[in-house]
Amino acid sequence: QVQLVESGGGLVQAGGSLRLSCAASGRTFSSYTMGWFRQAPGKEREFVTHITWSGTPFYADSVKGRFTISRDNAKNTVYLQMNSLKPEDTAVYYCAARGVASNQYAYWGQGTQVTVSS
Repeated sequence: QVQLVESGGGLVQAGGSLRLSCAASGRTFSSYTMGWFRQAPGKEREFVTHITWSGTPFYADSVKGRFTISRDNAKNTVYLQMNSLKPEDTAVYYCAARGVASNQYAYWGQGTQVTVSS
């Protein structure tokens, strides 16, 4: 029911900022919790942040205070503002969606590469 497409990845220097976007299709977008995950080479996928239907965010400790998630339901889009980027933030970033009654992320985007140079 939902298709997700990430964009905005690229190369940035340490200490810089980057904004990722996730465009979603589907008439029930506003009812979904939207999340961001990332996977670095040789490492397991890890949770970064999510935002509920009501706009309440939650962050992993590794990004708290540096990253901000937001959503624009009118545009069917979720954003990830990344500030004070570190080389360890380098990863493929994935957007994901789950319904309000589900604990599982059922829909995933293809990912966008973020590379932070020192």
